[in-house]
Amino acid sequence: MASDGYLPLFETRRVKGRIFYRVFVVSVFVCIFFIWVYRLCHIPNKHENGKLLWVWIGLFAAELWSGFYWIFTQSLRWNRVRRLTFRDRLYQRYEDKLPGVDIFVCTADPKIEPPMMVINTVLSVMAYDYPTDKLSVYLSDDASSDLTFYALMEASHFSTHWIPYCKKFNVEPRSPAAYFINVGESLGEKSQSNELTAVKRLYEEMENRIQTATKLGRITEEIRMKHKGFSQWDSYSLPLDHDAILQILIDGRDPNAVDNEGCALPTLEYLAREKRPWHFHNFKAGAMN
Repeated sequence: MASDGYLPLFETRRVKGRIFYRVFVVSVFVCIFFIWVYRLCHIPNKHENGKLLWVWIGLFAAELWSGFYWIFTQSLRWNRVRRLTFRDRLYQRYEDKLPGVDIFVCTADPKIEPPMMVINTVLSVMAYDYPTDKLSVYLSDDASSDLTFYALMEASHFSTHWIPYCKKFNVEPRSPAAYFINVGESLGEKSQSNELTAVKRLYEEMENRIQTATKLGRITEEIRMKHKGFSQWDSYSLPLDHDAILQILIDGRDPNAVDNEGCALPTLEYLAREKRPWHFHNFKAGAMN
C-alpha cells in the first residue's frame, strides 16, 4: 500500500482458480509416484534377460528425471500470482533518470509506402508519452524521395498541434489517421470537440497538400523555395547514385522548437544514406546499418 506519498510501481494479485490448479498438480504427482512404484515392483531379472534390464534402467532414469523436473517447476508455481504494473508511476518517479530514446522509421518506396502512411507512423511515435528532450525520431528514406521529405516537413508543422492535443486529452491511438477514423465529430466535452475540429481540419489540409504533390509526382518550385532542405536534391542524379542527405527538421536542443502551447518538441530528422551503383545497398537492412 502507498504511504507518505510513496506509490508502488506494481501490485501483486492472486490468480483465480488456484485450488483447481493445485488439485491438478497433486493428481499428476500421484500418477508419477505410481509409475515409480510400478517400475520398482517390476525389476527384470538380470540372469533371464540382461538387455531388458538396461532398458528398464533407462526408462526408470528418464521417469525419475521427468518426475523431479515436474516437482521442481510446480513448486515455483504453487502460489500463482499476477503483477499489475503502473507505467505512469514509473514515469513520475524516474522522469529525470529515463534514458534517451532514438526511434527509426524506415521507408523504401513512396509508391509502395505512401508518404501519408509514413508520416502517420512518424507522428504517432513523436506523440509518445515520454520526455520530449530525450526522444529523437529519424525517418530513414531508402528511396531518398523529395516527396517523402516534403511530407515529413508538413508533418513537422502539424506536430506542433497534434502532440499537445494528444497529451492534453490522452489520445489513443496516436496515429492521426487511425484516431480520426475511430473518433466521432462530437465528443462529450465541448472544449475537446472544438479542438478536435480544428486539429482535424489542419490534418485534412496537410493531407490534401501531400496527396496533390504525390499525384503530381514532383515538388513544385514554389514549395522548394520555402525550405532550404530541398537544395540537397538539386545535385541529385539517380536513386542508386547520390550523396548522403541529412536534414534536421526539428532540433530538440533549440529553445525555439516548441509546440503551440510552448512545450518542447522531440527531435525530428530526415536521412537518406549515400548510394553508389558499384556498392550493393542491402535495401532497408543496409539503411539501418
